[in-house]
Amino acid sequence: MQKHIQAGFIRIFAGLLTTRNNMSTHNATASMMTTTENVTIELRQGNIALLDVDAVVNAANEYLNLGAGVACAIRETGGETIQKECHEIGFCPVGSSVITSGGKMIARYVIHAVGPMYGEGNENEKLRSAISSALKLAEDKGLKSIAFPAIGAGFFHFPIIDCAKIIISTIKDNAPTLKSVNHVIICLHDDAKMKIFENTLNA
Repeated sequence: MQKHIQAGFIRIFAGLLTTRNNMSTHNATASMMTTTENVTIELRQGNIALLDVDAVVNAANEYLNLGAGVACAIRETGGETIQKECHEIGFCPVGSSVITSGGKMIARYVIHAVGPMYGEGNENEKLRSAISSALKLAEDKGLKSIAFPAIGAGFFHFPIIDCAKIIISTIKDNAPTLKSVNHVIICLHDDAKMKIFENTLNA
């Protein structure tokens, strides 16, 4: 019980932070891509909030506070409308996702996927569930393209190698069920994470 309470407090704290977390201000550049089941999986490096896609995925906390890192970039690019819509929704359980407008961003929507805090238990399945939930929301909306960050690998301390394996494998596992979504981007903001995702995608 104490561990779950502590994880909840850390999530709230992470959501309230407002640092940029070294997010790049330029658009993302392509790195590599592969195709599985007619779904293109592409790696890019840069600012996910500037991508020309139907939906950008936010690495959200349960209370949907747009704080640091990816959430900060989304809020600063998309404006306060996104946060207002998040406040109206109020809460999203770990392993689930909700959708709002994209505000002033190029992307029409933001899908807020809540990954696990590393160490809270059953983290791998919770991360898979968050990724699958975001893909289903995009599919249900009839969207074609969606961009993910490295969910969980920031303030939630998910090991980046495990994060890369789970995100990529989950996208591939869901690919046969996707009829509308045909382009999935994973956008990273530093060289080290990009290299790990490249190695994982090539494996």
